[in-house]
Parts: sequence; structure tokens; C-alpha cells
Amino acid sequence: EIILYGRRLNDSMGPYVAQETIKMMIKKGISVNNSNILVLGITFKEDCPDIRNTRAIDIIEELKSYSANVCVFDPWASIEEVKHEYGIEIKTNKDNLKSNYDAVILAVSHKEFKELDIHNYVNGNYVIFDVKSILDKESIDSRL
Repeated sequence: EIILYGRRLNDSMGPYVAQETIKMMIKKGISVNNSNILVLGITFKEDCPDIRNTRAIDIIEELKSYSANVCVFDPWASIEEVKHEYGIEIKTNKDNLKSNYDAVILAVSHKEFKELDIHNYVNGNYVIFDVKSILDKESIDSRL
């Protein structure tokens, strides 16, 4: 039973992260419908191109259920493989990102994300959720 409970808990983390992000957006007065949310990372683990068994897709799908526009940036993932497996378009070059996201979710702790100044990609009122706890507490809204 403990193993099954652990699996259920792990499987519920993606929707939990998305829902907590949405709650923080609402508290800050950010409109969720048609918002722009940047998800950093879709691979299974950091600094690895493997997308099999990724839980980041659960975050993405839950955000889409709130009618958010979700942009996924992952310099390690294959554009073609992600499109084939999950039916989503991703960006692999930071130069292709917008500068007005309403929320950013750091889902995978790639080394590139540790060096990325996330504040260059958000508008004046935003939410940052650091799933992997790699950013300074002072620069984010929440973490696991």
C-alpha cells in the first residue's frame, strides 16, 4: 500500500504545481484565462534529452485546462520527439522566448536554467514557481 500511495502522490504533483501556480496568479490579480505561462523543461531529468516518463507534461496539460497559453522551453529536448510523443510545440532557443510571461514554472533543473535570468521574460506582475528549488527564495513566489 505504501508503494501505491507513493505512486499516487508522485502522479498528482504535476496538477498540484499547476493549480498552485494558478492560485498564486489569482491572488496577484493576474487573469488566468488566456495568460502566458512559460514552463522551463520537459525532459525526465536535468541535463538529459530523455522525455520518456516526464511529469512535466502533467503540469503543461493542467495549465492548458485553465485556458492558459503555455510555452515550453527546453534546450535539451528534441522538437520532433516532443511533438510526436505529446503533440506540443517547444522552443529550444531562449532567443525565441517572449518577454511578457505572466508565470514561469521551473520544472527541470537544467544547468542553462540556473544561469537564465527569468526576470527578463516576465511582465511587471508575475508568478515564479521553482519545482526543483534551484533559484534563490527571494526571487520566486513558491517552490516544492
